Amino acid sequence: MRTGLRALESLEALLLASGQQRARRNAWTAVLEDRRRARGRDEAERVLRAASAPRAGTPAT
Repeated sequence: MRTGLRALESLEALLLASGQQRARRNAWTAVLEDRRRARGRDEAERVLRAASAPRAGTPAT
């Protein structure tokens, strides 16, 4: 896996100028961060729904 990644990075270096490489990596980092935040939002929503759901055996007020 590691050698495949290095081969792709070497090919990228040949094809793209350094500024383009940095921009692509920054964009990918932003995508990964957005996905991480989305997972966090989903988890928070599940916790809030579970906390607000009526519990069995508890009288409604």
